[in-house]
Amino acid sequence: MFLIRPLLSSDQAFLWDALHVALWDPPPAPLRPREILEDPHVRIYAEDWGRGGDLGVVAVPDGVERPVGACWMRRLQGGVGFGYVDDETPQLGIAVLPAYQGRGLGRRLMAAALSAAWAEGIRQVALTVHPANPARRLYEGFGFRTVEFRRTFHLMRVSVPSVGEAGVGEGSPNADPTRPGLDAR
Repeated sequence: MFLIRPLLSSDQAFLWDALHVALWDPPPAPLRPREILEDPHVRIYAEDWGRGGDLGVVAVPDGVERPVGACWMRRLQGGVGFGYVDDETPQLGIAVLPAYQGRGLGRRLMAAALSAAWAEGIRQVALTVHPANPARRLYEGFGFRTVEFRRTFHLMRVSVPSVGEAGVGEGSPNADPTRPGLDAR
C-alpha cells in the first residue's frame, strides 16, 4: 500500500530525484546524466520547493519514509519553462521511480494532484511530453490534449472539468485513486 500525501519542502531531495526520472528519453537511452539538474532551464521546476503557488503530491510506501513517486506543478512567469502557456497556468511534472512503475502510482498521483489543483481554483494545467513516451496515454486519460508542438515535444493542456463533464471514470481526475488494478507507466 502507498500513502499519497502533499509534497513538502522537506521532500526537496526526493523532488530532485523525481525531476531526474521525469526527464524521459526514448529507449534505449538511459537516464540523462544527473548534471542536467544543474541547468537553469531544468532547475526551475524543482528548486526551492514550497514557494507560494507550488502544489504537489508524493507516494510513500507503507513502512518507508522516503517517497517513490511525485506529481507536482509550479507557476512560472513571463514565458519561462518549456510548458509555458500563461502566467496563471502551472506546469506539471510527474515521475515514479523505476522500481515502482507499473503499479498504478502514476494514475493515483495524477488524480490527487489534479484534484488538489481544481480545489485550489486552478483553471488549467500544462505539461510537455515526448511523443514516444507511453505516459502520454495516461495524460490523455485525464483529459490532457495536445495544443501545440514545441520542438519534438507535445505541449498538452487540461482544463478544470465543468460540472457533469468529467465523471468518475478510470482516467478522470475525479476517479478514486485508491482503486486497485490501475496501471501507470
